[in-house]
Amino acid sequence: MTQRRFLQLDVFADRPGAGNPLAVVVDAEGLDTAAMQAFANWTNLSETIFLLPPSDGADYRVRIFTPRQELPFAGHPRVGAAWAAIDTGLVATNATSLVQDCAAGQLPVQATAERAIRVRAPKARRVTPPSDSEARLTAALAHVERGATPAALWNNGPACWVVELVDEQAVRGLVPDLAAITALTADAAVGLAVFAKADGGAGYDVVVRAFCPADGIPEDPVTGSANAAIGEALLEAGRVARGGRYVASQGREVGRDGRVEVQVDTDGEVWIGGNVQAVVRGTVTW
Repeated sequence: MTQRRFLQLDVFADRPGAGNPLAVVVDAEGLDTAAMQAFANWTNLSETIFLLPPSDGADYRVRIFTPRQELPFAGHPRVGAAWAAIDTGLVATNATSLVQDCAAGQLPVQATAERAIRVRAPKARRVTPPSDSEARLTAALAHVERGATPAALWNNGPACWVVELVDEQAVRGLVPDLAAITALTADAAVGLAVFAKADGGAGYDVVVRAFCPADGIPEDPVTGSANAAIGEALLEAGRVARGGRYVASQGREVGRDGRVEVQVDTDGEVWIGGNVQAVVRGTVTW
């Protein structure tokens, strides 16, 4: 059987064991969709990616799977994919600007000399939620005080509920009602993301948690697409300016304390980025 290069990475991590784990199959040619989905289910990580030859105009192609479905875009897989493409020689090891081909389109990637990765997210847009969503949202966040930014369903590839809570303590102390969150997200979204302004003095500006129980992920350690959607919501509300940036903390509650740098460029596009750690290197037979 074919052996393929394999990595397991920690994304948005300053050390192994932090951030969000990601499985990477580097030489994925010959695997069909069913085989990729089965392998992603087997890894039981929030996402598994498969690196493939690119289409015209791109440097490499990536397909992204949760244990249950393929996603057109997800932040930590895109960051990890760029890091892995450089690390494994699929692209030049000194590359600083790349074009990544994924189901959401051909999207730019930037890398520093130290190989910190920054990716531009697809433009997030508000979408109309199902008619009974407010009642479901109230049930999912019962007894939790919300913040100033109105709750909304945002789509930047996957759709996600984005809800501001009143302060960092409300986010950190939230005990999720997974059944109620499943009912909220089952029809129209992959998850629910809550955020708040940080209390200050801890090296980050915003605190985030994300819950995706309908997709088999009770709490996602660090969620790039949700952080990008939050950045879009803050831009729309005038709370982050074009050219502005901030650092989000996510994952502490599940022992994966990650950091996501969110930047809005002068054109109003949202970029997310961070560091990547290689934890496992080897081969896989599937």
